[in-house]
Amino acid sequence: MASLITMDDLTNEEIIEVLDNAERLLPVARGETYLPLLEGKILGNLFFEPSTRTRMSFETAMKRLGGEVVNLGDVKTSSVVKGETLFDMIQMVDGYTDIIAMRHPRQGAAQYASDSARVPILNGGDGAGHHPTQTMLDLFTIRQAHGTLEGLNVALVGDLRFGRTVHSLSHALVRFGCTLTFVSPESLSMPDEIISDLKRHGADITETADLSSVIPSADVIYMTRIQKERFPDEDEYARVAGIFKLCAADLSPAKGGMIVMHPLPRVSEISPDVDNTKHARYFEQAFNGVVARMSLLCRLLNVEVPAIISSNGGEN
Repeated sequence: MASLITMDDLTNEEIIEVLDNAERLLPVARGETYLPLLEGKILGNLFFEPSTRTRMSFETAMKRLGGEVVNLGDVKTSSVVKGETLFDMIQMVDGYTDIIAMRHPRQGAAQYASDSARVPILNGGDGAGHHPTQTMLDLFTIRQAHGTLEGLNVALVGDLRFGRTVHSLSHALVRFGCTLTFVSPESLSMPDEIISDLKRHGADITETADLSSVIPSADVIYMTRIQKERFPDEDEYARVAGIFKLCAADLSPAKGGMIVMHPLPRVSEISPDVDNTKHARYFEQAFNGVVARMSLLCRLLNVEVPAIISSNGGEN
């Protein structure tokens, strides 16, 4: 496997293998044991957009496995401001590193980088396109909570038009037979081409603007932020800002095992009083970015994860 640009780069069997390896790597991600599987390897973090969780979890994942990280840093202090092209930068960083994690505001940039590079590329988000490493940590979180990915009822809520996390996740969930409910205002609905593609793959999809109606039947409620930075028109953003807000009281009709997820950062779409409920999983979800990306780094660097990892150090 050369790169991970979209979820189409992984079969269902490969997804399960990555999740199984992530499960084994949990003691390493938690710092309970040290397993330098990637010692001598260097990750290049190229983030052309602001990022906290994705960038830091990639860096943590690499360092927990004994590798090193070099960062692009602030784009404003890089050669991008001098007019350096993405192609030239990838050619340069390719010579410094063994693998590259990249986030870019332009949809398709990750595929372009992969076509330009000799080392593997991990897509950390390309505009409103794809975010497959986020999808892998989301799938890991769902499987931890429910013990399976098969046949769940999942509600995706908020910015489904520009939200690359929900674009990638919806494709993956359909492959495991999940029923999807898209909850959004009409102006932020899931793009028609994505819905058509999902239906071609047998998806069972419902669209609604009523969040309360989906809570009783959902196994997962996946909230998203209305992304102000994606709107070309500030007035359009103002019309939908704050349209959904999930509070603890709203969850009274929910199933006992239902989980609330969010790729973070949140603004006002999840009230802080949800944090202390049994349903909240978004901070655990953020931690799972480390273990999922550890597994992906090993896979793309062709490093085998031991079948058994001792919690007191090393492998058995």
